[in-house]
Amino acid sequence: MELIENNPAEELPPRKIVEKLDSYIVGQQKAKKAVAIALRNRSRRMKLPDDIRDEIAPKNILLIGPTGVGKTEIARRLAKLCGAPFLKIEATKYTEVGYVGRDVESMIRDLAAVSVSMVQSEMQERFRKTAEERVEEDLLDLLAPGSGKEDEKPSPMQLGKDGHSIFFSLFEGRQKKGEEAPQLLPGPDGEVPPEQEEGAAEKDESRGKKKKDLSALREKFRALLRDGSIEERTVEITVQRSSAMPVMEVFAGGNMEDIEATMQNFASMLSGGGKPKRKTVTIREARKILTQEHLDRMVDTDKVSEEAKRRAEQSGIVFIDEIDKIAVKGERGSQDVSREGVQRDILPIVEGSMVNTRYGVIDTTHILFIAAGAFNLAAPSDLIPELQGRFPLRVELDSLHAEDFKRILLEPKNALTKQYAALLSTEGVTINFTPGAVERMSALAAEVNSKAENIGARRLHTIIETVLEDLSFEADEHKGETIDITTEYVDDKLKNIIEDQDLSRYNL
Repeated sequence: MELIENNPAEELPPRKIVEKLDSYIVGQQKAKKAVAIALRNRSRRMKLPDDIRDEIAPKNILLIGPTGVGKTEIARRLAKLCGAPFLKIEATKYTEVGYVGRDVESMIRDLAAVSVSMVQSEMQERFRKTAEERVEEDLLDLLAPGSGKEDEKPSPMQLGKDGHSIFFSLFEGRQKKGEEAPQLLPGPDGEVPPEQEEGAAEKDESRGKKKKDLSALREKFRALLRDGSIEERTVEITVQRSSAMPVMEVFAGGNMEDIEATMQNFASMLSGGGKPKRKTVTIREARKILTQEHLDRMVDTDKVSEEAKRRAEQSGIVFIDEIDKIAVKGERGSQDVSREGVQRDILPIVEGSMVNTRYGVIDTTHILFIAAGAFNLAAPSDLIPELQGRFPLRVELDSLHAEDFKRILLEPKNALTKQYAALLSTEGVTINFTPGAVERMSALAAEVNSKAENIGARRLHTIIETVLEDLSFEADEHKGETIDITTEYVDDKLKNIIEDQDLSRYNL
């Protein structure tokens, strides 16, 4: 099995990458340009000779900006665009080695697990059609036992008129009944007597008729399976549990989740988890179970691990959010020394080190790290100098204003107005947002952000949810109706807040 190539989006020029990011993220052109160049440099590096390629490390990026302006979304969409293993982690979730909690190396183990899951899904998708064909035959064997070809035995008449074949077939039948073997005496011309040949022919004809009937029954069931008319019929299947030895691993600094997972694997091993189990399920469920079993057998786990390890090392992206929360403001050596310890532990991972995972040792030298933070209480200069040096590219994202909110409500493929229109359409309700309503909601979002905590575009979620709250609750009563969301509609739903200027309700 050949290795799977990464998404061809990596071959896109930076301008095209930015255009694709524009489909989901409004504004922030400086940040988009920086990540597009970083992605393009990866594809450029892979085309270089080995001696030069190994010397080129990715230029990690530090995104600076308030919450809700698109920092995480840019990194996530970039990873989807290039088909790269992507992991988002919170810097505050990790502790210095020696303290209770997750150590920073676990982020690389998590990235490896994400990469394995991605590669396994891609490989399984390649075999899915073949697996579905085999599952169909398995279900037909359950619905019409004996109609398959694997249990058929050749007929003596099909083997030709040789006395030995006829003799052994008849002998076998007599022996089953406790009778003596027939005496086959050749005729004057050395052939088997006609009456015995006719008896064998009758049996062969009966066998052929039975085979034809079973074959017809099998085809009837095949048609029923394909049109989905017997999906709720129950069948009994044997579920093949994994017989492989569970992976037992305990890493230094692991948290309780890691220990619990290890203990569950150990308990499964002791309870005979590898034994097959009989289950009665519907055909719909049986198809899913059998398809997964076939896919598991068809995919080479060694190839998966090999490709996943390569992809994590060469194209993995780790997004470290809230990195400003581990920055030490002011004089070093204060009570916040544990935060500085986390920075020291992150440093070798970002610089490039070897991390042991269940899929092999992963070199982090060429993994792209994108860090982000609001830095409203601390500054990037409050990070330890060595860590600052490992994020040479710094991009400051712009705050969002009313015009940006208007574009966010209308332009992206996943715009909120499109999401809510799709949700209510499932109830038979059609909603239309007028331009005035969109402008009104955008202006309110900007106003609330200026007077309360600035949470960026997340403010729109609160406003549009409040505007459509009653309609979402009573949607079943408006089936078949078309409702226009106008400026007056928005003001009516938010009139109490507008009159009282009580903006605290919008705080998330």
